[in-house]
Amino acid sequence: MATTRQAHTVWEGNLAEGTGTVTFDSSGIGDYPVSWPSRAEQANGKTSPEELIAGAHSSCFSMALSHGLTQAGNPPARLTTQAEVTFQPGTGITGIHLTVEGEVPGLDEAAFIKAAEDAKANCPVSQALTGTTITLTAKLG
Repeated sequence: MATTRQAHTVWEGNLAEGTGTVTFDSSGIGDYPVSWPSRAEQANGKTSPEELIAGAHSSCFSMALSHGLTQAGNPPARLTTQAEVTFQPGTGITGIHLTVEGEVPGLDEAAFIKAAEDAKANCPVSQALTGTTITLTAKLG
């Protein structure tokens, strides 16, 4: 069964000086302020589209890797994934780097890296971002 999730943003003002609020409608987890300076300079307590993409990508990748490892008979005890989304004003998103450290009993480093590469290629968020270079560092902890 397909699912649809919703969020909306209200923006007031011009790009450089305006501000907005992102609301996560489906989950109801809250409202988060956004601004151009939080995107192109320092976060200063506000989020950005790139941070939201990083959260989506790190969680999607972790789910895909967990599923792949479990299907192969090696369920993970723990996966810690960081996604770094690089934004260059005037150019756009120039890359995403995923870093994952896993605790997977009975699995060697080479098998873990192979499973992580597969998850990177096949998680739905990676697939949605195919126009962006996505790199990966994976290691067992």
